[in-house]
Amino acid sequence: MKTIKLTLGLTAVSGLSGWYIGKYSERAKHSHVDEDNGKSIFYNIKRMPGLPLFGTVSAATALVPTQSEPDMGSKLSATATRVSQIMKFGFPGYDNIRSYEDFVLSYDRRNRIAHWVFEHLNKERLQYNETIDRSKCEFKPDKSIHPYFRSDNSDYKGSGYDRGHMAAAGNHKIHQKHVEQTFYLSNMAPQVGNGFNRHSWNRLEKYVRKLTNTFKEVYVCTGPLYIPKKDNENGKLYVRYEVIGANHVAVPTHFYKVVVGETHDSNYEMEAYVMPNMPIDDNTPLTNFRVPPETIERAAGLLFFDKLSREKLKKVNGKSIE
Repeated sequence: MKTIKLTLGLTAVSGLSGWYIGKYSERAKHSHVDEDNGKSIFYNIKRMPGLPLFGTVSAATALVPTQSEPDMGSKLSATATRVSQIMKFGFPGYDNIRSYEDFVLSYDRRNRIAHWVFEHLNKERLQYNETIDRSKCEFKPDKSIHPYFRSDNSDYKGSGYDRGHMAAAGNHKIHQKHVEQTFYLSNMAPQVGNGFNRHSWNRLEKYVRKLTNTFKEVYVCTGPLYIPKKDNENGKLYVRYEVIGANHVAVPTHFYKVVVGETHDSNYEMEAYVMPNMPIDDNTPLTNFRVPPETIERAAGLLFFDKLSREKLKKVNGKSIE
């Protein structure tokens, strides 16, 4: 067996060497030396990138900011603890997870927006904090996303769409850094401004915050949807959506929120909403946008609150579960 392996190894080395020698000879036949600059010029042979023989770092490797503070260990521990609180009932999906100080998201590289963003709220975390200054917050690209896949402010400029928060800035009042991180463009999606982002969607965000007056803990997952629409000419269903800017940032057709509230007797209630990304009459009741949670799961390809005990779930969209 050793003899066979050695023979195969020598054959492979010999073959590889022969290939290189033959390739070099072939190139030499079709080349001449430019006497003026001494450089060899090759004709009829395309310069093709060679396959690396050793492991390399892909150009698309995620760029993660590095820190060198002496208390880095304690910061990582605190972040891990906060993530475990936010994601107590499981991750909807595991594609390109990014954890921040006070929210967690899954990033969609192709569409340049999030698949989902998860938050955990309670009354204490939403108390007024005079040290928070939203005027200091700036929309900025998320440097933890590789340049190939991140969006930029220039993508939104002149597009007619707002940079709409998925994790709402008003949900993160514990620390200035928390609210500033909600302004990363990885937490944004193109939303119709007048009639949606600034009005009905904002009403839904405020409603979710008010739920902390009823429930001791509130968990909310927010994200985009791309809903198929029937073509009037041929009757077929198509998923069509606009993209904006040089980076082709996707404009979702709809947005969802799935909310779970923990009662004071440690039971749970769930509400699920889907809103079209279009102007909505501000007098339209939010209850008009409630949908069965499983319809969002099917449309988004995600599973929400998968680790939540169904025995503890007492209501869905205000209706008791029998």
